[in-house]
Amino acid sequence: MGISDGDTLTARCGRIGAYERVKVRIAAIDAPEKAQPYGQRSKQALSDICFQEKALITQIDTDRYGRTVADVSCNGEDAGSRMVADGWAWVYDYNRLATKRGGGLFKLQDSARGRHLGLWADSKPTPPWDWRKRQRNEQPHWGSFF
Repeated sequence: MGISDGDTLTARCGRIGAYERVKVRIAAIDAPEKAQPYGQRSKQALSDICFQEKALITQIDTDRYGRTVADVSCNGEDAGSRMVADGWAWVYDYNRLATKRGGGLFKLQDSARGRHLGLWADSKPTPPWDWRKRQRNEQPHWGSFF
């Protein structure tokens, strides 16, 4: 299993001789981007949980990039919950998935924030969705002249 960042991994699925590589975005969380503060540490945290481990991947959806959006369990532990509990990812309530599941992820996030774990050691960590938006806005916009 390869780890792209704190919320995305590539799993080898199927049977011996017929493996398929599947890019998986962990459902209901969003981790710092690799170039963002805490991005590398978040990636390492997911690696510590799942790298070269057997994983149970339960698909929920496919995102606009073609990645499988899924719950991922490594060694019987929910990777998304662990990432939020340890302070390496935010709850990402896309389609209100975290809310529909009873809000447990929000409680884990509040606890991590209160204990200043992981990225919550920063007094005002930037959520990845805000960081990505800022990066897009800072990129030069190339136009065409006719």
